[in-house]
Amino acid sequence: MTHDHDLVLRPTPAQTEAALNPPPGRNGGDLVVETLAGLGATTVFGLPGQHALGMFDALRRSDLRYIGLRVENNAGFAADAYGRITGEAAPLLLSTGPGALTSLAALQEAAAASAPVLAISSQVPTAGLGGGRRGYLHELPDQAASFRGVVKSVHTVRTQSQIPSAIEAAWTSALTAPHGPVWVEIPQDVLLAETAIPVVTGGDAFPEELPPRPELTAVAADLLSKAARPAIIAGGGVVRADASGKLKQLAVRLQAPVVTTPGGKGAFPWTHPLSLQSWIEDRHTTDFLEDADVLLVVGSGLGELSSNYHTFKPRGRVVQIEADLGKLESNHPALGIHADARLALQALLETVSPREDATAADRVRDLLAKVADRIAAQELTLEQDVLASVRTALPADSPSFWDMTILAYWAWSAFDAKGPNHMHSAQGAGGLGYAFPAALGAAAADPTRPVLAVSGDGGALYSIAELATARQYGLDVTWLIVDDGGYGILREYMNDAFGEATGTELPRPDFVALAESFGVPGVRTTPETLEKDLAAAFAAPGPRVVVLPVVLRMFAPTHLGSD
Repeated sequence: MTHDHDLVLRPTPAQTEAALNPPPGRNGGDLVVETLAGLGATTVFGLPGQHALGMFDALRRSDLRYIGLRVENNAGFAADAYGRITGEAAPLLLSTGPGALTSLAALQEAAAASAPVLAISSQVPTAGLGGGRRGYLHELPDQAASFRGVVKSVHTVRTQSQIPSAIEAAWTSALTAPHGPVWVEIPQDVLLAETAIPVVTGGDAFPEELPPRPELTAVAADLLSKAARPAIIAGGGVVRADASGKLKQLAVRLQAPVVTTPGGKGAFPWTHPLSLQSWIEDRHTTDFLEDADVLLVVGSGLGELSSNYHTFKPRGRVVQIEADLGKLESNHPALGIHADARLALQALLETVSPREDATAADRVRDLLAKVADRIAAQELTLEQDVLASVRTALPADSPSFWDMTILAYWAWSAFDAKGPNHMHSAQGAGGLGYAFPAALGAAAADPTRPVLAVSGDGGALYSIAELATARQYGLDVTWLIVDDGGYGILREYMNDAFGEATGTELPRPDFVALAESFGVPGVRTTPETLEKDLAAAFAAPGPRVVVLPVVLRMFAPTHLGSD
């Protein structure tokens, strides 16, 4: 009898020849890029530095496409978006110390959003590892310690023979549900030393599946089948698992209304009769979900934004499907199912009994009418018109990336993403500067469709240097900068809380002139001409900047007790 573990992959004649006669002039950096290529990588992001030069020199001898950004954090955001769009692990090459540490905010966002990023950093020479304190440039006593609380896994290499296996293990970790960023670090001397190790000709990294426990899905199916008022909250885990189709099938079978979280935008069709859209930051929606006798939460930890700032208090039974074990029942008691959303939804589809409910669509319409009336009473026509202009101008299949700015806060609730994996924002970790470099990563992943980035003037200054990157690589990104002369949302928060804002006002540059100084066409628009100017930018090849000088207001929150 032959067992799977007895099978050995035999090398082809070409692989044998390459192993016996490796080309001269290779170093440890070649082992890095050869392993990445063998695992299926085609594009890498990053920024060179002294200790990492062995990797970057090896890129010259490889077929990998390199996209270099101007700031390591922005390179991390680009890799994050590439991973979200492709579902592949996006390699991010960094140097030691300051270069590595500058990527931390981007890796935190990737972790919060479950984006698969494979960060590979150099390290000080081997003699300085473990706090050797040899006084090397960029030396830290324990560089990896800065990343352990952020990434899924840390892999430290000490010899060249460890490189292929360490990168392969990291790749598997990044792509095992829940997806996320991982960290590999390799000493400078290991990268630079000539190697006699054979050329890495293949990879064998298969992410582990995370199926649900059948006894748990059996109970969940029974609860949902017998529910009188079931409802569903769909989070980013549905998008990451490519499970939107299964979610729709289950919702229809159960006649269960569905609301998506900011991270789950597009997981359910916006105009479907069962769609509560994304108005999760609304007391009417919160009341509706609290009234459900069985609430299915898929791919969400019900964190701050997804629970209307922790004011959500479910009264019925909660069934929570979550790939991140740490988020399971972290906010509410539930029938917790630790599983990939796609596999768990499939198990439910195979076991639930169809429900009939003639009132479900009517209850959805009534809820959305209440939300619309609440917003209409606040006289926010300008904000709604601006968001509508963006939606009309943006091609339906184009992805959009949003910074932490007032228009993005509106978009979390009111923007129709037109499909799963189309709308992405920095709401996971909440740092500034995400939108534009992330959009560049998305354009690199799929050059067949234009990409939108939306920033405020404050957030735009975090990533303004990447206009050079956009121009260098001709990436098809239109950057909408909403210029309100400061950190607009913080201005609102401080005025509401303290009656006066401090530190929020910004003397800003002429963004159109600045863009054009990089060789990127720019235009200053108005709310009335925004749709036309955006459409023209999307229709033109390469990067474009559209600047909208306007002060927008947020709709009133409901988690503070207001109506």
